[in-house]
Amino acid sequence: MAARVVLVPTPIGNLQDITLRALEVLRTADRIAAEDTRHSRRLLDAHEIRTPVISLHQHNEHRVLPTLLAQVAAGEWTLAVVSDAGTPGVSDPGFLIVREALAAGILVEVLPGPVAFVPALVGSGLPCDRFCFEGFLPQKKGRQTRLLALAQEPRTMVFYEAPHRLLKTLDNFSATFGPQRQAAVCRELTKVHEDIRRGTLAELQAHYTAHPPKGECVVVVAGHE
Repeated sequence: MAARVVLVPTPIGNLQDITLRALEVLRTADRIAAEDTRHSRRLLDAHEIRTPVISLHQHNEHRVLPTLLAQVAAGEWTLAVVSDAGTPGVSDPGFLIVREALAAGILVEVLPGPVAFVPALVGSGLPCDRFCFEGFLPQKKGRQTRLLALAQEPRTMVFYEAPHRLLKTLDNFSATFGPQRQAAVCRELTKVHEDIRRGTLAELQAHYTAHPPKGECVVVVAGHE
């Protein structure tokens, strides 16, 4: 078999949300490159997968990739790539290895599977036939510029946010888009305490001021009419 790199989506919460094809790739790969080996080991152990795991993340990928891809090519390995949750490359490491593997003539495959913004978008109750995915906003430099560029965006917008920054982000959205703009905050998707709260930005601000959020969040905001 020719050398190949396979991006494997992994569950965003519920460990059962993994495809049979993904499990087969993880079992039969020569190596698994993981964003956090300890985190990924819990998933692998749950499915009794013993494939060797190596660390590949945003802090070491520029240094590690040339040697790793040379090994993949020389050994005609199948290298499975996973992030902590969801699809590698979507607000997670993945882009660089795809680019470098293609440049080296290595086959790249991407499996379908979990990604947090899809259930959030569909469950928000907002139009999802056309949307823009913004991921994480810049924390400082460029944040206001990005928000102002989205002020007249007509499509539904999807953002990722950490719980400790959610209120700040809702404040920013309210100031830029208006407090009456419809939105949804989707927390702990696929987990026991999954929660989707819908309302105006002002209503969501009030709720999370009184009830500090826990768990990673996807924020879906209606487009400009």
